[in-house]
Amino acid sequence: METMITILPYIQLTLSTLLIVAVLMQRSASGLGGAFGGGFDGGFTTRRGVEKTLFNATIGLAVLFVLSTFIPLLIA
Repeated sequence: METMITILPYIQLTLSTLLIVAVLMQRSASGLGGAFGGGFDGGFTTRRGVEKTLFNATIGLAVLFVLSTFIPLLIA
């Protein structure tokens, strides 16, 4: 158990870094203009190929990160 407690911060650091990179790599549908009320075409697009893989990987990383934060509560 102590080994897991000592390695867990490194796992969380790695997961958080990968999650940040995955979120930043995703393409925004409206761009910067959408933040100021313009540039939104109102339509939704279907994710395909690499974009869908990146989206699913981001969800997986987020779930793993949340689970890694609850592990210390379960083993303590």
